[in-house]
Amino acid sequence: MNLIRSYYQLCKPNVVLMMLLCALVGIILASDILLPLKEIIIPLIGIAFCSASAAAINQIIDRKADAEMERTDQRPIPQGEISVQEASIFAFFIGLIGFLILMYLVNTLTALLTVAALGGYAFIYTIFLKRATPQNIVIGGLAGAAPPLLGWASVTNTIEPNALLLVLIIFIWTPPHFWALAIYRKDDYAKQSIPMLPVTHGVAFTKLQIVLYTIILFLVSLFPYIVLMSGLIYLVSAIILSSIFLFYSIRLYLSDDDKHAMATFWYSIYYIFLIFIALIIDHFIYI
Repeated sequence: MNLIRSYYQLCKPNVVLMMLLCALVGIILASDILLPLKEIIIPLIGIAFCSASAAAINQIIDRKADAEMERTDQRPIPQGEISVQEASIFAFFIGLIGFLILMYLVNTLTALLTVAALGGYAFIYTIFLKRATPQNIVIGGLAGAAPPLLGWASVTNTIEPNALLLVLIIFIWTPPHFWALAIYRKDDYAKQSIPMLPVTHGVAFTKLQIVLYTIILFLVSLFPYIVLMSGLIYLVSAIILSSIFLFYSIRLYLSDDDKHAMATFWYSIYYIFLIFIALIIDHFIYI
C-alpha cells in the first residue's frame, strides 16, 4: 500500500489535477453542445497519464536538489521509496500509454501537442531553463499553460484563437503564482544555485514583478468577455477574483512578512481554479 502511495506521489497528483481542470475547460468551451461523456473522459485520461509521466521525469532529474530542499525532501525518490530505475520505467510506460490513448482514441494533433508541451516541461525546463535564467518560470511556463489547448484540440482537431487565449491566461498567471512561492523558499533555491528571481534580483524586485504581472493578468482575464467567448457571469467573476489577486500582490509588495508570500501563493491556486470554473458555468448557462 505504501508503494502505491509512493508512485501516486511521484505523479504530483495535485499538479495533474489542476492541469486536467484546465484541459476540461478547453474541452467544454470548444463545443457548442454537450459532448458525450466518453469524448470528455478519454482525452483527460490520456493527458493525465502524460502529465503524470512528465511529473515523474521532473523528479528523476531533480532528485539531488529535491533531497536538499525542505519543500521537496519528502518526495519518493529522495526518501528511497522508489529507485531511479523504477521511476524511469514507470514514467516511460505511463507516458507511452497516455500518448497511445491520445494518438489512437483522440487525434494526432492532441497527441503531438501533449508530448511537445509536457516534454518541454520535463526536459527543456527542468534540465536547461531552470538553472539557466531567472526568467525560467516565464519561458518554461508556456508548457504548463498548454492544457486548455490540448483539451480544445481533442474536440476540434485544430488550434484556434480562443484556445490560445486560455493558454495566455495561464501563461501570465504562472509567474506571480510561482514567484510568490519562490520568495518564501528563496534560501532553498539559493543553496542549490537555482537562479530564481528572488535569488538573482532580490525580493523587492520580485514583489514588483508580481504586482505588474497581476495587473496584466487582470486585463487578460477580461479578454474572454471582450471577444464574446463568455458572458456576464464570467466577467463579474473575473473582475472580483482578479481584484482580490491584485490586493494580495500589493499587500505582499508593501509588507516585509514572508507569510504574505505564501498567502499570495495559495490564493493564486484558488484564483486559477475558480476563474476556470466560472468559465465553465458561464458556458453552460449560455450554451
